[in-house]
Amino acid sequence: MAVYPFILEPILKRRIWGGCRLESRLKKRLPPGELIGESWEVADLENDQSIVAVGAEKGKTLGQLFRLWGADLLGRAKLIDGRFPLLIKFLDASQPLSVQVHPSQAAARRLGGRVRIKNEAWYVIEAEPKAWILRGLCEGVDEAALREAIGAGRVESVLNRIPARPGHAYYLPSGTVHALGPGVLVAEVQTPSDVTYRLHDWDRVDPTTGQPRELHIDDALASLRFDAPPAEAEHPQHVASVWTSITSLVRSESFVIERVRMVEGVELPITYEELVIWIVLEGSGSVTWKGMGDPLTFGVGDTVVLPAALKEGRVKVHERTMWLEVSLPIESSLAGFDRPDRLTLREPPGQGFVPLNLPREDATPP
Repeated sequence: MAVYPFILEPILKRRIWGGCRLESRLKKRLPPGELIGESWEVADLENDQSIVAVGAEKGKTLGQLFRLWGADLLGRAKLIDGRFPLLIKFLDASQPLSVQVHPSQAAARRLGGRVRIKNEAWYVIEAEPKAWILRGLCEGVDEAALREAIGAGRVESVLNRIPARPGHAYYLPSGTVHALGPGVLVAEVQTPSDVTYRLHDWDRVDPTTGQPRELHIDDALASLRFDAPPAEAEHPQHVASVWTSITSLVRSESFVIERVRMVEGVELPITYEELVIWIVLEGSGSVTWKGMGDPLTFGVGDTVVLPAALKEGRVKVHERTMWLEVSLPIESSLAGFDRPDRLTLREPPGQGFVPLNLPREDATPP
């Protein structure tokens, strides 16, 4: 069966800390008066299934689609406990999220069922001045010191507070204590899990119950990692040409995230041999492929899934466009090339990339 690129219907989530920037910045249609904190763009969980929004398979769930298309969609990517291997969201925090931890591998094995590890990364789309995230424990903080801080209501004092910088990505492997601060809009890429253990919730009351939101201190401490997240996962390498620049943001065991920028009017072949997902943050464009009807058009806020077996795909951007490109760390026929050589495959013949290797503080390559 012929595969084609597709977009999924967003799943909107009401959150006590939500806001309205999913609509104002990412063009999501939000219900009036609702605090919407999350838009799930690609989801295959027990109670949340993304629905195909376009094409011949419109109306099918993502789970039905990968069972129908198999390796033509997934390539050599492996399912995780029978689930699509990525969960992709947008998060809009008008208030801070809870201080939280996701299950460790040991906890996932012990508890089973829907409890799976949750490696994730945040890419900051927008942030108010002085906005922050919390990630990991301060150096020297052990379990005893953390328990003391929890008991005294000052958990944030023993956590690393990091400026939330637009254009930067932050890796959060499962077991890392973390929180997204207020005034931050992010794209989140993660493994397929929605299990979260709260350590602290800023003394908030759930408006539906009139009670403080539940904490999961013992489960969180059992899953928490006391070492720092691996710095090598955040891999700031930039390469650029006249028409295109690509920034490597996160390279982890679970996913790879790169930022791609293209100038107006660029048209290029899509040369991937594996599953790739684009999270579109600026501009607009279209994708064509062999045997298509109408092109697939995309714009700000869309998440485009490109199947591994897409035939003769081409992308054309209609204006200056930027997206996050998400792939899985699968060894391919390109494994013998270093990164700049591999990137030349995305450029017109004779127009290679120039590696820049800019410092991390420069979030905007040429």
